[in-house]
Amino acid sequence: MPISKKILDHLDKNKIKYEILKHKTVYTAYDLANTLKKKLSEIAKTLVVKADQSYYLIVVPAHYRLDLGKLKKILQAKKIEIAKENVMAKIFKVKPGAITPFGTIHKVGVVIDQALAKTQKVIMGAGSFTESLHLKIKDFLKLENPTKASIGKKFTSEVISKPKPKMAKKRKVTVRKSGCGCGASPKKRK
Repeated sequence: MPISKKILDHLDKNKIKYEILKHKTVYTAYDLANTLKKKLSEIAKTLVVKADQSYYLIVVPAHYRLDLGKLKKILQAKKIEIAKENVMAKIFKVKPGAITPFGTIHKVGVVIDQALAKTQKVIMGAGSFTESLHLKIKDFLKLENPTKASIGKKFTSEVISKPKPKMAKKRKVTVRKSGCGCGASPKKRK
């Protein structure tokens, strides 16, 4: 599924320079980084959050985990939660994993982590599992005017590395001596 014409028109109308990156089908920011051979810090991960009765698009580097406590304070919300998958399909008209960070299109607020806001260029999802957008972060900030805050926490290297294959459990093996069980030594076979 290609990038939505609505998104490309939105970028063109606002004179935002971008590059469309075609790649194999990916469903996560981690897989996108591996596929494109890019650092996780160059990939934007977009999440949908419900704060009280409003929805927000949250944009963090791929190697960050969202801190809901920090976000709750920033948004001054009483209740905050990651939106359910059916909400993404119903409200944002996209499948989970294909959400875009363009709040102006979806008419919702955007919050971006300061770490991502400091990068030069970023690769972000654009409603497609086979194409992504590569653009200058300053252009995204100008277009979306998001709230910038420290809302994420960097994964430790153990968390973002590939899981180690499971090893078979060692079993205790009992070795029985052949023979009749009477204590006599077994006969040797020739």
